[in-house]
This record gives sequence, structure tokens and C-alpha cells, in this order.
Amino acid sequence: MSLAAHLLQAMLPIPRAVLLLAVVSASGLALGQVKLRGVGLGIGGVLFTGIAVGHFAQRAGIVFDAQMMGFVRDFGLVLFVYTIGVQVGPGFFDSLKRSGVALNGLAALMVVLGVGVAVALHLGAGLPLAAMLGVFSGAVTNAPALAASQQVLKEMHAGPASLVAPGLAFAVTYPFGIAGNLLAMSLLRALFRLDPAKEAAAWASRQRSGAKPLETIDLLVTNPGLDGQRLKDLDLTARFGVVASRILRDGQLDVPRDDQALCRGDVLHLVGPPKALERVRALFGGVQAAAPLTTKGTDLHWQRVVVTANRALGRSIAQLGVKSGWGVTVSRVSRAGVELVPSDGLALQFGDILTIVGHGKDIDRAAALLGNSERRLQQVEMVPVFLGIALGAVLGAIPLFLPGMPAPLRLGMAGGPLIVAILLARLGNLGPLVWFMPPAANLALREIGIVLFLAVLGVGAGGSFVATLASGVGLPWMAAGILVTLVPLLATGIVGRLALGADLFTLCGVLAGAQTNPPGLAYASALGQPEAPALAYATVYPLAMCLRILAPQVMVLLLMR
Repeated sequence: MSLAAHLLQAMLPIPRAVLLLAVVSASGLALGQVKLRGVGLGIGGVLFTGIAVGHFAQRAGIVFDAQMMGFVRDFGLVLFVYTIGVQVGPGFFDSLKRSGVALNGLAALMVVLGVGVAVALHLGAGLPLAAMLGVFSGAVTNAPALAASQQVLKEMHAGPASLVAPGLAFAVTYPFGIAGNLLAMSLLRALFRLDPAKEAAAWASRQRSGAKPLETIDLLVTNPGLDGQRLKDLDLTARFGVVASRILRDGQLDVPRDDQALCRGDVLHLVGPPKALERVRALFGGVQAAAPLTTKGTDLHWQRVVVTANRALGRSIAQLGVKSGWGVTVSRVSRAGVELVPSDGLALQFGDILTIVGHGKDIDRAAALLGNSERRLQQVEMVPVFLGIALGAVLGAIPLFLPGMPAPLRLGMAGGPLIVAILLARLGNLGPLVWFMPPAANLALREIGIVLFLAVLGVGAGGSFVATLASGVGLPWMAAGILVTLVPLLATGIVGRLALGADLFTLCGVLAGAQTNPPGLAYASALGQPEAPALAYATVYPLAMCLRILAPQVMVLLLMR
């Protein structure tokens, strides 16, 4: 041990920090993969490894440059929250529609209850505010909330002990934060006597009844009033939300043209929502073709094309002239897994998948216009990444003066990049700047960011972690963490079941998402219906993450003296 300490002390500050952070990160990730009955520390393993290394480093007299470690910590945080925003941005606002409003209401309730319990323990039990910020973050395993806590304490010029306390409290409450989520789900399941098999069947039934996917139908034109009518005069897309992608006339299958006049006996292949197709069916005469219009054995083909060309971004199919200029039909647009009718006003975004029907050469020309580049789908556009981070830093530094607040509220390096990333990802592109990031690249940057953040945090807290536990100071924090974990989970679960009638899987997804707790999602998915909790988790995760990052700042500004 002394030899290793001497070698480390002899190293220059930067190589020494790089070496230890790399060791902490690698060993912490390995520790997180160790599971007991399917449950492990996950990314939290880096924090505990960092604590161990920090403890031994202090005993050996190894010192780290505070400014350098602070930069690494904050830069890791920025990478983490920015990539989260890019990931959830496209679906964030859509998640607030329809049932998403109710589910996000549950998530907001859970965050508010957590804040209420933490504040009550601070005021009623006399637990230090700085420690309760760590308890609030660790009890729900939310590292960005911890980062926001430390940043606002630093901005309020808190003392060294207050700056260390959140990390220590986070570490001692983190394990039950994971286990408590699973325990609460089990308690709610027992309380309401929920059978996973029956709940799964009920959820699947509701999904089938509520889903509105695009369907197809082949209709025979028998209405004499349509004889000689041009397709553009019928305006099927604008009036009904339906697209005609193929036409059969005199045994010849072709792409329908807007200026083409219909004749009785024509057969059209139509794509659209079920109810809209029924309305068009009545318009055409109500007769469905005896055989489907298939492209097999004909000169006509269909192909899925991905939008990757800058010239296509933000422009509609009509503006690009795909149909009029290239003699093809776009029958549907798939965006983030949702199928859309290609109306004239639908602006294309990077990564949209268009189903195109036409002749081979025409499809190739349309694909070239739209991009359809597999390479670009896997390529990270670094200029938009750094511009987005820069804008996030600016937004995070802007003081927000709110009534009743003793000091201005700042989104900081945790909130600013997150909100900017959500907005930019929703926007899609600004001219040639594209805020799309391949999932693999997004995950890699996100993991690097949170690992660096937790490694620095653990090393910084390690010097006093053992002393804190040995002195008994950490025991009240553990007890407080149990309350901050379980009370909001159980109360939110009961409200969700009794007031909203949420099924077991949706309820578990909300509880895991509102805690931003991936192990909780894994547990819920293992109950037998993995899609249901994942959908609920994704619906509430963005709002819950934003609220958990902002909550510590509000607590400090209202309560810190």
C-alpha cells in the first residue's frame, strides 16, 4: 500500500487523477453488474467504489486538485443530462397529451410528496438541510438531483461540511432507494390483490381498443358521381386523412396521379385511420375489391426510405415535389414509432421513415432526394452537440427571479442543458444543424457522463464516509431515506389505483419513472408484460427528471439561512 501511495504521490496531478478515476470507473461498473436475486447497484457501484478509493487516498495523504476534479464532475453531469434531453425530447410534449397528463400528474405528486417529507424531517427532526438534499436524491437514486443540490449549495456559498454532506447522505440512502422501489411495488400488489396475468390481459385489451394505427383497404369505384372526378379535386388527404397509393385500371397497376380522372371500375389501394377509410368507402360506393392490390409480379414496388438529407429537413412532401416531380406516392410516415398520414403540411424531420410506392427508378430518385443514408444515421453531428451544450450553459446561468424567493433561481448545469436538449430534440433541426443522435452514441456519452460524475463524487465523499457512519451521524439519514423512499411511492400508488384505476403494470412504470429508477422498471417488466411499464416509464420520466433537478434548488432558496 505504501509503495502504491508513493508512486501516486510522485505523479503529476492530472495523470494521477486520470489514473484513479479510470480505476474507480472500471471497478465500479464491474461491481454494479454483480446482482443478488436479480437486483444490483447498477451505475451506483461507481459511487461506492469511489468512496472506497477516496477513503484510502485520504489515509495515504494523496491530494487531488479541487478545481480540476470539479470540472470533471460538472462536465460529466452536462454530458449526462444533455443526452437524456436529446433522447426524451421528441416524445416529451406528446407524453403530456391524453392519458399522459394523468400519469405525469401522478409523477408530479410523487416528487412533491418527496419534497414534503424531506422538508418535514428537516424542520421537525432538525436534520441538516444539506444532508436532506442528499437524502432526497439518494432515496430515489437520482444522481442529477444530487448534482443540482451541490451546485446550488456552492452558489449559496455553503461551507465545506455542507458541500460534502449531500454526497455522504446520498451514499447511505442509495441502496434502500433501489430496494424500496421494488418493495413498494410488491406491497401495492399485495394490498390490492392484483393478479399480473389478469392485469396484463386488461392492459392489452385497452391498448387494442384505444389504438388508432394506419390500415389499408382496396376499394372499387362504383359511385357514378365520381366518374371523371380528378383525385386532386377529391382531396382525400386533406378531407379524410387518407392516401391513395396504388390504382388498378384495365388490369394495369400504377401510381395514382393528382390530375388523374377516376372511372367506374377503378380499384384504389388506400391507407389511413380505420374510421377515415370507412368514410371514403361510403364515398366510393361501399364495394371492397375481391382481391388485394399487391405489387408482386408487377413493375410497381414499395420501399421504406429514411430522411437524412439536409435539403429535406423541415420541408413537407409537397414542397419537395416528391409526388409531382418523381411520380411516386408516399403512403405513410413513421416517426419515433408512430405512423402518420403524409399530409401536405407535415414537415419532415431527420430520421422519419417514409413508405414510398412507385417504379424502381422513380423510387431511387426520390430516395436520393430524401437522403436514405445509413451512414449518416450512425454518425454523430458534433457541431450541434457542442452548440446545444453551450446554449444549455447560458440558460443554466440566467437568474430567474420568482416572487417570495430570497435569491434568484438558476437551472444550473443540471437543468439548463437538459431543457435546451429537450427543446432542440423536439425542434429536430435548424437549417443544416441536426439534433439527432444515434441511440448507441447517445447511450455511450450518457454513460461516460454519469460515470465521471459519480466517480468524482465518490472520491470526494470517501474521506469522511467511514467516519460519518462510525459516529452514528449516518443512521438518522438512513431512517429519513426510508421515509422519503416509501411514503411517496405508496401514497402515489394508492392514488393511482383508486382515483385513476391504473393497472399494475402502468402503476409500476409510473413509480419507476417518477423515481428515475431503472431497476424498478426491470422488476416491473419481469412481471409478465414488459411493454406496459416501459411506456408509462417513458411517459413520466422527462417531467420527473426536470422536477427532481429543480426541487433541490427551490428547497435551498426557501429554507437556507
